[in-house]
Amino acid sequence: MATQTTAAVGHQAGRSERRVVSNIVRGSIGNLIEWYDWYAYTAFSVYFAAAFFPSGDQTAQLLNTAAVFAVGFLMRPIGGWVLGRYADRRGRRAALTLSVTLMAAGSLIVALTPSYGAIGVVAPVLLVTARLLQGLSVGGEYSTSATYMSEVASPGRRGYYSSFQYVTLIAGQLTALGLQIVLQQVLSGAQMEAWGWRVAFVVGAAGAIVVLWLRRGMDESESFERAAAEDGGERDGDGPARGSLRMLLSYPRQCLVVVGLTMGGTLFFYTYTTYLQKFMVNTSGIAKPTAAWINFFALLVFVMLQPVMGLLSDRVGRRPMLIAFGALGAVVVVPSLTLLSHTSDPLYAFLLMVGPLAVSSLYTSISAVVKAELFPTSIRALGVGLPYALTVALFGGTAEYVALWFKNAGHESWYFYYVTACVLVSLLVYIRMRETSDGSPLESEARD
Repeated sequence: MATQTTAAVGHQAGRSERRVVSNIVRGSIGNLIEWYDWYAYTAFSVYFAAAFFPSGDQTAQLLNTAAVFAVGFLMRPIGGWVLGRYADRRGRRAALTLSVTLMAAGSLIVALTPSYGAIGVVAPVLLVTARLLQGLSVGGEYSTSATYMSEVASPGRRGYYSSFQYVTLIAGQLTALGLQIVLQQVLSGAQMEAWGWRVAFVVGAAGAIVVLWLRRGMDESESFERAAAEDGGERDGDGPARGSLRMLLSYPRQCLVVVGLTMGGTLFFYTYTTYLQKFMVNTSGIAKPTAAWINFFALLVFVMLQPVMGLLSDRVGRRPMLIAFGALGAVVVVPSLTLLSHTSDPLYAFLLMVGPLAVSSLYTSISAVVKAELFPTSIRALGVGLPYALTVALFGGTAEYVALWFKNAGHESWYFYYVTACVLVSLLVYIRMRETSDGSPLESEARD
């Protein structure tokens, strides 16, 4: 009898773990498509910049597309608020489905918008509209995805499972770059600039349809269902409404920690993942196809590091890894970018990119779960989403624009020191913050 009972428990545990993996996979694939759509813009902007912003100067064209990229980030706080509130009130699964629908709409608009030469100023207006929709989507996707994956993960393995958010985030960028490389092999440069770049956005819109079907089969997180049952679906006991700004304001320390730990990490991340391809082309003088290959292989190494670092965080804790990122990140920025600006050797450029990305993985692999572990269930999606999105809009979303502005002004190296300063500020937060991981399930009560 004891043997049968043990076997039954083991079978139930195995089935439960398989369900966890199934939910993580469904959520991750959706996350991949969302971020593919988001990064397709920056990956293909070197080709469509002239279509929307005619100019004889390449830096000016890229500056305009970078400004639109930043505008998209301005919508992320609104997305973090609207969809975070929706996720805390109506469920994680419903919010994730809504976010991918908005992203698909944005991609379709970009794919179908005629060039400036055909419709004039309406073309950049439609481009901005599409990025606003995508910014709204990504603002809600990050917070809800981080919340969902941390809540459905097995106790003691949250770092490992939650790291797959950045696995798929980076995989989305890799997919965009991979498609760019394929198109570069089969189309001429003129064809890429004329219409080839539109293929990327059509693919993104089509992928969203598949994601909508997959996300219908996801389980709602038990933490959310339990919290909803306890407060009747709207209020947290006798306190403020669940998912409201009033409730969020009762966690000021946690919100400030999210801002502080995100500031340096997001600027560092966007510098080495989205801006560096333009930096290689525009500053180092590396050919566009070669820069795409360098980015692809460096990001491939980066994505493989995420689950390794996430698993490590379950062993040693989150705080030591964040401190290591802050210390190493502050040291590596200036020399790596300075050396890269003076080389056109592909192998050397790859090493100068992959080294800082390895440092970044100490932050990216655990940043989502750290934020989720700071808040209770009833405010977790909004708590993760709004302060994070505000910080990313201010620092990550403006990274390319600030870098290109410094270059246009003749002081490109000043940007290197700007990134270093922001990482140092975050390092101070990492040193002072408390450890968030204790290996227990994510329950409704946050730590004080």
